[in-house]
Amino acid sequence: MAFVNENFLKLPGNYLFAEIATRVAAYKTNHPSASVISLGIGDVTRPLAPAVIAAMQKATAEMASEGTMRGYSPDRGYPFLLDAIVKNDFAAHGIDVTQDEIFVSDGAKSDTGNFGDILSADNLVAVTDPVYPVYVDTNVMGGRAGELKNSAWSCIQYLPCTAQNSFTPALPTKRVDVIYLCYPNNPTGTTLSRAELKKWVDYALQNETLILFDAAYEAFIRESDVPRSIYEIAGAKQVAVEFRSFSKTAGFTGVRCGYNVVPKELLVKTASGDKVALNSIWKRRQATKFNGAAYVVQRAAEAVYSPEGKQQVQETIDYYLQNAGVIKTGLESIGMKTYGGVNAPYIWVQTPNSYSSWEFFDRMLNELQIVTTPGAGFGASGEGFVRLTAFGKKAATVEAVERIKNWKL
Repeated sequence: MAFVNENFLKLPGNYLFAEIATRVAAYKTNHPSASVISLGIGDVTRPLAPAVIAAMQKATAEMASEGTMRGYSPDRGYPFLLDAIVKNDFAAHGIDVTQDEIFVSDGAKSDTGNFGDILSADNLVAVTDPVYPVYVDTNVMGGRAGELKNSAWSCIQYLPCTAQNSFTPALPTKRVDVIYLCYPNNPTGTTLSRAELKKWVDYALQNETLILFDAAYEAFIRESDVPRSIYEIAGAKQVAVEFRSFSKTAGFTGVRCGYNVVPKELLVKTASGDKVALNSIWKRRQATKFNGAAYVVQRAAEAVYSPEGKQQVQETIDYYLQNAGVIKTGLESIGMKTYGGVNAPYIWVQTPNSYSSWEFFDRMLNELQIVTTPGAGFGASGEGFVRLTAFGKKAATVEAVERIKNWKL
């Protein structure tokens, strides 16, 4: 009989969003006529851009012909997509990133979770709190988290993000090897200014710390002092890996495509103290365990950067940000405290009357038929908050806000 990786057995209960889905399904079963509106899980509702659909259809037709069909993708992705990424996401903003530093994938969730494959179990990891659960759970799986005590992992350093510190975490109190940062932030919807992000890069340079920077929501940034890439900060290519996604930018949650940047100058240490390039190690991992995003999908991603694609994708992003404004303005009009929703599709809402996150979730579901995400599911500092998303349809979003405004708490 085979032995199991017992780190998986340490994981408590269900994954957060699976637990929400279970509760919502039970409610719908017991209330089949209820009109449930989801402001919870951040899945998109707008259709893909016409330019993207056209590119997918053309690529699909190519797959039907012996002369134009494609098999396995190149390890890093097709040159046509890598070129589009370099020109539009980096060179256009004065950032020097080359094609051989980019790895096209099936999404940022996979990348942030899989990156631990090439990191030692001995690394001390820090995460912001609240935190996207994947960062923590995959480190539990990889044996870096220690033991769960009082809802916190013993070997992970938590960096609280609270209203008291304006959701700007303090630097670690002791040296850590790896830091996860996500900005614009999921779940709080808040951001770091350029000066604030520089503090993290400087810390990493001084302490030889690796930053895993999740920039999945950079397309929603509206304020000029909020950096879209960590590589806008001097020295960041020596210490940071950046993850990006087409899921929320272009609605690819069901199509699956993203990419990560691993700079060639980024070095890590072996147990004996030798320094090695992280880029080559990640390339070896990907070549062994991943056969690349599909050709049809990569052509679709390329179309996001076409003139028509840019305009159409921007219209969808604007649509979601308008929803965020409706939620934020509506809730604040009745005295509820909100954060985020300006440079991100998430609104972080303080629960009234000292309700716990799950108590407020249950009341919203049972009394208003609105699905939220309990903040406690993102960590201890998320208690007393719920996350609302702007990815719903506009009419449903307006209806949900009206229900809340007319609610007798």
